[in-house]
Amino acid sequence: MNLSAIQKAEKKYLLQTYDRYPAAFTRGKGMYLYDEKGRAYLDFLSGIGVMALGYAHPDITRAIRKQAGLLVHVSNLFYTPFQSALARELTRLSGLDRAFFSNSGAEAWEAALKLARAYAGAAGKKKRIHFLAMENSFHGRTMGAVATTSTAKYRAPFAPVMPGVTFVKFNDTADLRRKFNAAVCAVCLETVQGEGGIRPVSREFFAEARRLTRRSNALLLADEIQCGLGRTGKMFAYQHYGIKPDVITLAKPIACGLPLGAMLATEKAAAAFKPGMHGTTYGGGPLACAAALEFLAVMRRKNTLAHIKSSGAYLMGELRALAARHPVITEVRGMGLMAALELSCPDTAKAVQQRLLARRIIINRTHETVLRFLPPYIVTRGQLDQLAAALHQALAACAPAGKKPHARP
Repeated sequence: MNLSAIQKAEKKYLLQTYDRYPAAFTRGKGMYLYDEKGRAYLDFLSGIGVMALGYAHPDITRAIRKQAGLLVHVSNLFYTPFQSALARELTRLSGLDRAFFSNSGAEAWEAALKLARAYAGAAGKKKRIHFLAMENSFHGRTMGAVATTSTAKYRAPFAPVMPGVTFVKFNDTADLRRKFNAAVCAVCLETVQGEGGIRPVSREFFAEARRLTRRSNALLLADEIQCGLGRTGKMFAYQHYGIKPDVITLAKPIACGLPLGAMLATEKAAAAFKPGMHGTTYGGGPLACAAALEFLAVMRRKNTLAHIKSSGAYLMGELRALAARHPVITEVRGMGLMAALELSCPDTAKAVQQRLLARRIIINRTHETVLRFLPPYIVTRGQLDQLAAALHQALAACAPAGKKPHARP
């Protein structure tokens, strides 16, 4: 089935919820996706941070095949060896104490919001129901996630959303102090805002959020769905700051493309959930957990964090070199293999993304003016050089009048 036929069928039968790029893929291997004509695309988006070990990784494929032949699903009314094994590994790596497994990042975030309300109620603070969330945030598509996501285009079509959410200017400690009060059950933040344009939380803001929540016995919720599990060069982005949240949410790369999310919590916070208060049919199934355990094992065996740190530093150097040559680039941001170029013109950002796709290099654009890079952790320096060269050519071709690139220093 060719691209045109797929597009026609989707237009007829699917809800039109996606503005897809004009490509259809049939297989992947390593850093590459292959379309229906067999053409290779170099992927610097990795399924929006999901395929962190690339496509068809032999160890992950072997683990999935083995488990698929044994047990794919069993009700959460029964025990399996997988959830406890995965929870043990995640709590060891994070320093938190307990895990709940879901099907997605949005579901993990919903669990975190419910836990914050339950925790306040268990502490005798029934009226402590308010959340402080961040401007420029994104937590998912479900109703609680939408309510704590500030961008109007995600919220407005579904209004009225869940009440009790106040938005704080991201990294503005004075605004955080001004809006924090005794009615707040939790402060909600992404350690690195992803959809918001790859914006790390500042050390001062994170520390103030921790201080305020600890003093009032509210919870600090950290969404690490996009920035967690190695993406920034540490297993969890909050570990760069030496600050431990009460609750973190994970998903994206955890099961290498199979649906799985996780909420991790301290013992004190987790105690607010009792049997029957929360649950899921599919979350934490044997197949997804087997893939996740192998993902963590590969990360450990291959010393992947060290590669992410060195590759991330190289990528940031290449992006800064581009910024020195192209006046349209206003800022370079990132941590590890989570990076962004902020451009001054939305049309230029869109044109650059399209030009790279035409050259069969995949990136994406978020927040209109931001080019986002989330390559698989296995990316090589040669592939990063290929990206930088393609970006330079596309930026030069798309530069607005009067903003042509400077000569190489």
